[in-house]
Amino acid sequence: MSVMKEFKKFAVKGNVIDMAVGIVIGAAFGKIVSSFVADIIMPPIGVLVGGVNFSNLAFTIKRATGDLPAVVISYGKFIQTAVDFTIIAFAIFMVITGINALRREEEEAPEAPPPEPSTQEVLLTEIRDLLKNQT
Repeated sequence: MSVMKEFKKFAVKGNVIDMAVGIVIGAAFGKIVSSFVADIIMPPIGVLVGGVNFSNLAFTIKRATGDLPAVVISYGKFIQTAVDFTIIAFAIFMVITGINALRREEEEAPEAPPPEPSTQEVLLTEIRDLLKNQT
């Protein structure tokens, strides 16, 4: 099989398309959460801890000299990213918990009893049993 045919077969599978949609939605969700954290959550936290803007928190290792920029460790941005991650992880946890609950309900649902055998099947079973007993 040619590489293009294999790729086409792979690409049109439902799982690949579902995964692609999930990645796009996940990227958009990540942007929404980042904006939520940066624009809504962190400003009040900054006010509570004394009017600090977390995105500006940094340790300067080496000051800027001439054309060379300063060397800094931006721990405020790291704190903001950690809060982003925590919110995204919690949201994913809630989605997975919901999916698992739905799966458990499906597994616990009683199965339908098997259908009654037809008259022909009953007769054939009786004939089989009689033949077995004769030998």
